[in-house]
Amino acid sequence: MSSTTEQATGARTWSVAEHLDDILTAVQPLEPIELNLLDAQGCVLVEQVTVPVALPPFDNSSMDGYAVRAADTERASEASPAVLTVIGDVAAGSSGTELTVGPGRAARIMTGAPLPPGADAVVPVEWTDGGTGAGPARTMAPHSASPQGSGGQVRVHRPVTPHAHVRARGGDVCAGDVALEAGTVLGPPQIALLSAIGRPAARVRPRPRVVVLSTGSELAQPGEELAAGQIYDSNSFALAAAAKDAGAIVYRVGAVTDDAETLRATIEDQLIRADLLVTTGGVSVGAYDVVKEALTAVAEEELGEAEGEPAEGEEGEDAEQAVHRAHVDFRTLAMQPGKPQGFGTIGPDRTPILTLPGNPVSSYVSFELFVRPAIRAMMGLADLHRPVVRATLLPPHGAGDEEPAPLTSPEGKRQFLRGTYTGGERPEVRPVGGSGSHLIGALAHADALIVVPEAATKAAWGSEVEVVLLG
Repeated sequence: MSSTTEQATGARTWSVAEHLDDILTAVQPLEPIELNLLDAQGCVLVEQVTVPVALPPFDNSSMDGYAVRAADTERASEASPAVLTVIGDVAAGSSGTELTVGPGRAARIMTGAPLPPGADAVVPVEWTDGGTGAGPARTMAPHSASPQGSGGQVRVHRPVTPHAHVRARGGDVCAGDVALEAGTVLGPPQIALLSAIGRPAARVRPRPRVVVLSTGSELAQPGEELAAGQIYDSNSFALAAAAKDAGAIVYRVGAVTDDAETLRATIEDQLIRADLLVTTGGVSVGAYDVVKEALTAVAEEELGEAEGEPAEGEEGEDAEQAVHRAHVDFRTLAMQPGKPQGFGTIGPDRTPILTLPGNPVSSYVSFELFVRPAIRAMMGLADLHRPVVRATLLPPHGAGDEEPAPLTSPEGKRQFLRGTYTGGERPEVRPVGGSGSHLIGALAHADALIVVPEAATKAAWGSEVEVVLLG
């Protein structure tokens, strides 16, 4: 495993936009691959797909009924039905050429079956007596149970016009038409079209494989009994779920203890299956901030190798190139929550790594702002970000008759507060829970983030604010 140096203590404070720009500049779309259709769902198509054959490929019936010549029914009515001789059945999947419908003739036809020669329209079975000689039919008798089903006579009670109830060849798409443009996101309708034109697979940018791991000796896994001083690991579950929601294939590693060597070994083991690594915890200024310790130590090793003899596989690289091959910066951002952040590349393939803070709300907000766009950029999606709208800020529910004090925000920091959003002609948003970065209960009830910009120190009730929609 490789890594790089930590930003020097006391380095500049970065804005949210600067940090995100650095991430999106470094993260590249994954190389296209051929995937089976169901595996390609949600992925971005990288090639234009043209239609090889017309769809539908032949004229076929849109109804269960009788294939007829429209001219034979033009005078049909309830009082004076047209009486036609039934010459047989045309079932879906047949060639449609076994029978020829001549004057005064009809063939029973099933939905999707090819229109037989001579016929130019279909009479729905409900417009006939179904060959029973009685009143209007409600259904068509099964072929095996009807002694006269494919023979005898049928009485038609209503006329049809030419091409009635017939799906024309090429009525959907024609051979040579563009089915889907490059850049299309493959959802269920697009998968349906590709399969309908005979494509078993598609060339797409795949979903990135995202490895999520949390750090902290205090973390236990749900289902285990808590020891003194322990809490359950929620971050790895939250981030794994968020990465899956963003479109990634996710591997949740769980919690790693506060030991630098253990973390280094874990990350190295995971690199083989990671297009993107996400860690949470251990990036602040505490004595047990293991992520910074582990990656800084490895960075210094890398630097030493680069300044001395070239490491194996690095013949000809100078010191700066070797360090850049695995570079991670730990930064202070002008945001709340989520001030400590890290980003860079690691390992021989320069796998991107984002190191997020450990408080649950800080971790989740950081994911939404930085990791989610990175995942979507790797997929080649054009729409990287959550929707952002404007809404009127209202007091939280249950605030009582007395209006609470305005929301406050630290000067120079962009604050992201949890909120509940109501759309419509006059969108509204209300805070939910406090501003503490540990208050995960409130996060579970939020569907939006209320944004208070860096220059503002408060947000008055009734004012218009920027809102990031999470749902």
